[in-house]
Amino acid sequence: MVEVISFQQALDRSGKAKRNLLLGNGFSIACEPRVFSYSSLYEQAQSSAFRTTPELQNVFQALETNDFEVAIRALEDSAKLIPIYAPAAPNLDQTILQHARTVKDALIRTIAENHPATPSEVSDQKFYACRNFLSNFIGSSSKGRVYTLNYDLLLYWAVMHDESLDGSEPIELTRDDGFRADQDNDSADYVIWNGEGDSFKQNIHYLHGAVHLFDAGSDLKKYTWVNTGIPLLTQARSAMDQSMFPLFVAEGTSQNKLAKIKHSAYLHHSFKSFYRVLQETNQSLFVYGHSLADNDQHVLDKIGKGRVRNLFISLYGSPQSSSNQQIIAKAQSLALMRNDRYPLDIQFYDAQSAQVWG
Repeated sequence: MVEVISFQQALDRSGKAKRNLLLGNGFSIACEPRVFSYSSLYEQAQSSAFRTTPELQNVFQALETNDFEVAIRALEDSAKLIPIYAPAAPNLDQTILQHARTVKDALIRTIAENHPATPSEVSDQKFYACRNFLSNFIGSSSKGRVYTLNYDLLLYWAVMHDESLDGSEPIELTRDDGFRADQDNDSADYVIWNGEGDSFKQNIHYLHGAVHLFDAGSDLKKYTWVNTGIPLLTQARSAMDQSMFPLFVAEGTSQNKLAKIKHSAYLHHSFKSFYRVLQETNQSLFVYGHSLADNDQHVLDKIGKGRVRNLFISLYGSPQSSSNQQIIAKAQSLALMRNDRYPLDIQFYDAQSAQVWG
């Protein structure tokens, strides 16, 4: 039987090594269990929005993708060709464009239905507890990084929610997600990723994209509430109406996820940052809320083939549960990928003891 220590014990055992954090969906579930307990955006859309438009399920299957953007672009491009190849079906192009709009609406609606509309729906107590947790990695005296596999806004909201609680001292976080004001447009209601500038300072990385990051062609834009006073989900819908899409890695397999990552400068930069951290021996990695599932093998391989010595993995509930046994077995397989020169010391800690959201 494996030893399960407390989160504080894990911090103590990490010693003087820089601490880095990898977040899985359990981070969001711990905040709002009834909201974020869904398997994937595509599966949820398939069971709701696509039910009334069965052709769309066939579109995703024919394209062999779960990527909403791929499906939308394919539909819109097809509509342009219909008048050429099927002039006898004058309304077919409009039908296809309507289906493209259905996919767009399904994407943003699926996100919205599984997300608090504004930060005010999450209590100050929860945000304070989360910032306390994050301070172990990106606090004012910490030099670590945070990597998240989640699409949602909870991490973004938490690092921005810097108010004190009931007279308590505010919790200072060093936060840099690599986005800066657009120097060519001072009045822009967004910020852009400065990939050729200060990205080496970046210490917050969305490895699979996020709902507030939009591909605008030559730039990756991040929408903010501060610049507009408009809720981010409302801004997301407006951006999609302008044919800009959230930067998501929504593919079902690890191989397809990695392919999507390599085709995005931002995602590839973040992925390489994760790789570089794991190649350093003076680092430790804490994993919270991730099941070590095979569909994220591209991430796990970097751990198994890295040099970082200490890996701390959260377990929720009994270590004897089937889900935790799978996590333990997967973790042990990562250790077997190492050689004697760079062994991997794996320790498990109780997820609840971290009190991530209080």
